[in-house]
Amino acid sequence: MTSRPEHLPERLALVSDAQAADFVTAGLLEGREDVPSIALNKIAEPLPGDDVRSRLHRVRDLIDDALARFRDERPPAADAWLAPRLHETLRLTRREAAEKRLWTYMALGVAPDYVVWRHKSEPNTRHPHGRVARDRFVGPHYKQAFSRLWWAAELFRDGPDYRPAVVACGNQDMLNSALRLDIIDHRPTALALTRLMEKGIVSTGREINALTPAVNAAAATLMYDILAPDVERDGKALRDWAAAAETALPSPRHNLPEGPDEERAPEGSVANLAAHFEGLFSDAPVRGRITDEEAE
Repeated sequence: MTSRPEHLPERLALVSDAQAADFVTAGLLEGREDVPSIALNKIAEPLPGDDVRSRLHRVRDLIDDALARFRDERPPAADAWLAPRLHETLRLTRREAAEKRLWTYMALGVAPDYVVWRHKSEPNTRHPHGRVARDRFVGPHYKQAFSRLWWAAELFRDGPDYRPAVVACGNQDMLNSALRLDIIDHRPTALALTRLMEKGIVSTGREINALTPAVNAAAATLMYDILAPDVERDGKALRDWAAAAETALPSPRHNLPEGPDEERAPEGSVANLAAHFEGLFSDAPVRGRITDEEAE
């Protein structure tokens, strides 16, 4: 199995897709090879300055703890634990998190062992060693191993409260489908989806895969930001939170961390959308669900 990098520099860095191509080998994807970390860091571009947020070992320590905690469980179970803690450890702005090269470096230079452990498939006739999809190292934000967790925590948190993100990340169908949708950038929409999960209205993969397309399709005719307005976010809370990284303790391992002290989404907006989405779901085709007419 792919090992922890032998060489870990002090700071995070950037690696482009073109640079990564030489390192994302068939052997790495099958978990049979390690990333040549010294060679990788020779071509990587270290993040400038001395911002504490870009210190590599804070992130690697967190990933080591995730590996230890979930080693004997199914790897997807780690997502809901790691997502809020990764978000709180890095304390990025959305502009910073949109830098794809950072996530590529995270996957290759910081924790390729985690990517392989978390995403390698079971062996089959085509891939007798199992295989990690290439886009877990260099893919879009909703596929890449660490980017998907950061964005899930960012889009589903309610101000400082990461509990809705834990709910979303606890279901792979929600995590895999919702992050692809532009509407999830509207906080009351994201929180209304997790509200239905918490209430048990949707729980299975089939139900979630019926709900999210229905919600997305309805957005073409209904403007959710008008139906359920959010509060204005001025950015000061996020800037203060990022600045506080200098004196922050490591992200708590047993309790949920706290995100930036932003105003929460209006409860009325979340409740209105949750009721609306429940109605959409009742009419959505769910594979295997027996309708009232069929039951009669």
